This record gives sequence, C-alpha cells and structure tokens, in this order.
Amino acid sequence: MTTSVSAQHPPAGQGAPTQRSAPHGADPRSQVLDALARARAASKDLSAATRAVRDAGLLAVADALVAATDELVAANARDLAREREAGTAAGLLDRLALDAPRIAAIAEAVRAVATLPDPVGHVRRGSTLPNGLRVTQVQVPLGVLGVVYEARPNVTVDAAALAVKSGNAAVLRGGSAALRSNTALVAVISAALVSAGLPGDAVVSIDEAGRDGVGVLLTARGLVDLVIPRGGAGLISRVVAEATVPTIETGVGNCHVYVDASADPDEALAICLDAKVTRPSVCNAAETILVHEAAADAVVPRLLAALGAAGVVVHGDEATRALSRGGVEVSPVTATHFATEFTALEVAMAVVPSLEAALEHIAAYGSGHTEAVVTTDTRAADAFVAGTASAAVMVNASTRFTDGGELGLGAEVGISTQKLHARGPMGLDELTTTRWLVRGDGHVRG
Repeated sequence: MTTSVSAQHPPAGQGAPTQRSAPHGADPRSQVLDALARARAASKDLSAATRAVRDAGLLAVADALVAATDELVAANARDLAREREAGTAAGLLDRLALDAPRIAAIAEAVRAVATLPDPVGHVRRGSTLPNGLRVTQVQVPLGVLGVVYEARPNVTVDAAALAVKSGNAAVLRGGSAALRSNTALVAVISAALVSAGLPGDAVVSIDEAGRDGVGVLLTARGLVDLVIPRGGAGLISRVVAEATVPTIETGVGNCHVYVDASADPDEALAICLDAKVTRPSVCNAAETILVHEAAADAVVPRLLAALGAAGVVVHGDEATRALSRGGVEVSPVTATHFATEFTALEVAMAVVPSLEAALEHIAAYGSGHTEAVVTTDTRAADAFVAGTASAAVMVNASTRFTDGGELGLGAEVGISTQKLHARGPMGLDELTTTRWLVRGDGHVRG
C-alpha cells in the first residue's frame, strides 16, 4: 500500500523497504493506479478549497516538518548510510542529506509559498464582446501532477507545497536512494493537511512501487494530467521515451560562465567560484568556464589557483594549461568534458578568441539551462543575451540564481529547458492551465 494519511505508517526511521523494484508479492500497477485514483479524488476537493484553507494547510505542513525534525533526520540517516555503503558520490550524498538547518529552511520555503498570490481564479484576460457576451480566461489547477526525481528529499516538500498552493494533487516518486526520507516526509505532510481540513491523499508517494511503478505512472492517461521529471539524463530520457501522458522536460544543467574581455577580474573570480563551488551537485552549478583571450592573463591564473584551493578538478585547453601557476594541475580537456554535467567539484575550462566563439561553444555543448556572462560592456552583455537560447541568462551574476526561491517563486517543482509556456524555474503559474468562461443572457449563435 502506498503512503497515505489513512495508512498505518512505520516509525520515521524504521520499517521502509529498500528494494529498487516493487516489494515481493506486490503489484506495482495496482499500487500506482490506487494512488492515482486517490489523488484524483483528492484533487477535486483541493481545487474547491479556498485560498485560506490551502494556505492554512501549508502553514500546518511547515510547523509539522519542524516538529518532526528528529524523526526526519533519523530516517534520512538510514538512507545516507545505505548510499555511503553503496559508494555513492559525495555530491549526490550532499543532495540527499537532511539536517535540522536544512529542514528549517525547507519549512520556511513552505511558509513562503503560502504567502504568494493565489494563481487559482486569476483572470488572464477578458472582455465584453460587441454582442454582449462577457468572456474571461481564468487560471485553474491542472489536476494531478506526477513528479519523478532522484535523491532529493527537499523536492518532496517543494513539489507538495507548490501542488497544494496551486490546487493540484501530487503523486511523488523520489527514488530508492531517499526511500525512508521521502516516506517519512509524505507521512508528515499528509497528516498536516488533514489537520487543516484538506485531503491527506492530496500528496501521495509511489516509491514503494519501485522502478516498475514509474512505467505505470508514465502511461496512466486519464488519471494523471502532467508528469514532471527532475533528475539526471538517464531519468529524463526514460520519461521522454516512455510517457504517453503529457510531460514537461526538466533538462540537465550543463551551465556556462563566460568571462568577457572587459570583465572585472575580481568580479569574474567571485562569480566563477560561486557558480562552481558552493553547491556543485545541483543543476544550476557551472560546468564550463570560458574566458576571452584578452582577459585570460588577468583572470585564468587566479581562477585556477582558487579552484585548486577549493579542491576542484580542472580540465583545460592548451591555453588554459599554459596559464597555470604554482603547480596547479590542469588535465587536458576533451569534447566529453565539455558535454558533461559533472555535479561534482570538477570543471571544464577554455580560452576563446571572441564572444562569438563563446556563443558557438555554448550552442554546441549547452543544455539550455543557464548561461552567465561577466562583463562591463553593455553591448557585449546584450549580444550574449541575444545569442543564447537557454531558459535563464545571467548578466554579472552567478548561475546559482536560477532557482525558484531566489527568483521570488517561493520554490520550484523543476527547471524546464523546453520552449513551452513553462520555461525555467516552474512555480505556481506553471502548474495551472486556463479555461474560458463565457457568460451570456440567452445568447444563441444562429
């Protein structure tokens, strides 16, 4: 049985299965279809709830998360121990980890979502036609959202909060690496929603159905309205290949920082370090740094020294390696390095002859996520913005700002790299659709 408020939950740090497919004897198809049916029923009640009730539910969730900190950390510790034993990379362990400060920050993000304007019922446009019909286009919830992600317990809470605020039910698949953490989180969220008068099945997990359950979710037409994958290239490729339900692709983050000829060296150093070092495991971390040849002498030696001191492995072209000072090791860069999302303390570097060459490089290797330019030349900044096709472009700012919370969305359910209506960090507006309301006085078309 999947997690729900009516289910009998084990203690937060105990009892969750660890297998990567469905438990022995369980039918993943029936598990997922049951969860989707319950979420579909809950979505109707949720969409009819007032903003005040939905916001109260979110505040209850935030308080409950803080109150359950010890239990959540204990559950997470079991996930971390298993993944360390399995040899999981340090960057991925950082994504997985929960502690008291992180839980407090997650709860605060939920409170921030509760304070945001309500997207449900917002009138996009409207008019009274010459024949007297009163026409409006109104935002409404999508219905049931499926979110598939990996080893990111914070996404469990972000997705749940954004779904509830926008009047949607959420069906979550957070992966085997975070199974105990997510089971505990969903139990806390569901109980808190019930305490506020909302359906507990507004947020359900299908983690117990394992990998097989994802396939059921991706083909459950009529039960799920949108699936959003959030993770590595393998996960996203699977969703795109198998889904028969609508999806919004949140692509990998092969992000670039380009240091222009006119860049201030101190500013370039600070931005590059922040973009690469602060959270190397996340999708908005920089993976390639490009430096204009006119700025290379002033920037590259200092940058290499700083990256080396921070423990970053640098793969550089010949010009970059020639500028290394003080024994900082720079290995030869390859096309594979330029195409890689490292999600670790590792970066590719190259010296380029022009801004145009930087744009050509980004077009060849970028994933359409985020690019940044460091420059004091307004024309160069404008040319860079115009020449990139990514979902977010930063001018004299770190790529790390591509984040729903940082951009004022409260949180995000993913960062879309597609060119659809939902692009970049996906917040509340991106989780709604619209419908037309036409009011007349006995009008007939004839």
